[in-house]
Amino acid sequence: MAPTVVLRSNGKALHVLGVLSVLLLIQRGNAFEFRVGGPRGSWTVPNDPNSASYNQWAEMNRFQIGDTLLFVYPTDRDSVLQVTMDDHTNCNTASPIAKFSDGHTVFKFDQSGPYYFISGVAENCHKNEKLIVVVMADRSDRSKQTVPTSSPPSPSAEVPAPSPPPNFEDSPPTGVDLNPVPAPGQESPTNNGGASIDMSVIGSIGTFLGSFILLLVS
Repeated sequence: MAPTVVLRSNGKALHVLGVLSVLLLIQRGNAFEFRVGGPRGSWTVPNDPNSASYNQWAEMNRFQIGDTLLFVYPTDRDSVLQVTMDDHTNCNTASPIAKFSDGHTVFKFDQSGPYYFISGVAENCHKNEKLIVVVMADRSDRSKQTVPTSSPPSPSAEVPAPSPPPNFEDSPPTGVDLNPVPAPGQESPTNNGGASIDMSVIGSIGTFLGSFILLLVS
């Protein structure tokens, strides 16, 4: 009994791993596969040709870059064309962007924006076998956005440029007055020093002569 229990346990584990592997393959990096028309839908003329059933189905889903569309259809009676907006409106099957006729077409979205599909049979397209899918822009990659590391210094924080050194040949040193102005009541020693000395000598001689004359008279 023990070996049987072990084998059954291993079988259940392998089954669980297999299911997980399938889910991982379907959801490749958050990418999803949408079957056109729903889980059991097929690429064919709508039951009500007057209704835009495929576009209504597309409006209920959110498509992103990396997602895929699965078109299922009979290869002997239909095909899938990727066309421009004008060819989609006019059901022009003459010059498609891409044509698929394998009956199990998987189309992958590689960029954001609108995608236009019509049936390869013009009559079916006129009966609303056509589809518009709008893929949303990818806003998840923010690694390329640059963020400033620091703001530029404000004008008040700038260091002023150093002033040029003084030119001693053109201007005198600070604190030295080459032409001092004498204070009130004082004579300039430079211009009147010699005159003051001469006047004192003359005055002494005059006093001596005056005293000598007085002695002679008496």
